[in-house]
Amino acid sequence: MNAPIDSGVIPYVLSDTRDGVRTLTLNRGERYNALSRDMLQALEREIDDVAATPAVRAVVIAAAGKGFCAGHDLKELRAHPDEGWQRELFGACSRVMVKLTELPQPVIARVHGIATAAGCQLVSMCDLAVAADTARFALPGVNVGVFCSTPAVGVVRNVSRKRVMELLLTGDPIDAATALDWGLVNRVVTAGELDAAVAALTDRILARSAAVIAIGKQAFYRQVDRPLGDAYAVTSEAMACNLLDPDAAEGIDAFLEKRGANWASAR
Repeated sequence: MNAPIDSGVIPYVLSDTRDGVRTLTLNRGERYNALSRDMLQALEREIDDVAATPAVRAVVIAAAGKGFCAGHDLKELRAHPDEGWQRELFGACSRVMVKLTELPQPVIARVHGIATAAGCQLVSMCDLAVAADTARFALPGVNVGVFCSTPAVGVVRNVSRKRVMELLLTGDPIDAATALDWGLVNRVVTAGELDAAVAALTDRILARSAAVIAIGKQAFYRQVDRPLGDAYAVTSEAMACNLLDPDAAEGIDAFLEKRGANWASAR
């Protein structure tokens, strides 16, 4: 992919919106789209813009170059050997990851090549993930003396603890088929089928109520790590609010009347 140049500066993240789908493309392919401070700032700005744009119904996070994302920029990390700078960087990364779950729109990772360390974390924090069959995933920090503690937060919310500890303790990569089997991704297709597989998911999302999806996504992430009773309290409240939404009335009536729904949030 050739990156357009804006005022002589190549953007870290390319943004393209078509038919309600915003594609955010990490645009430092020559650096395997490392999550540098500048990359994280650019990605956060784009996420904030999506959150304020109701016309965007779904988000795809893609990447330029040979791989999806190799994690943090190790050269940048070594260039700033002070604790305050490091805290700021990892705080910014964590903020971006959490914001992905807070977006009302579903987020799909389009993964090719490598997704390692914080790049693997990025995949895990998206709501859905589609990977090329040649993709590889790893938490390899232990190989260079940096345990992948923050990447593990997202990955362990997708994959069982012992599997994650295997990734963390060995640093060994897994292939796309294993990532599918372990629950890190939803689909594995050939590289040539990657865009079509992502589009199949976005088409399904766009055919549903945006308002209902927003309510449901928020409730899902609010309940998922709570104790059982608290989780039911959160989701019971969400269900009650959901049933008062005009799209719920329309959806139920359409089902009972055996017709297609005319979602208010899509008008």
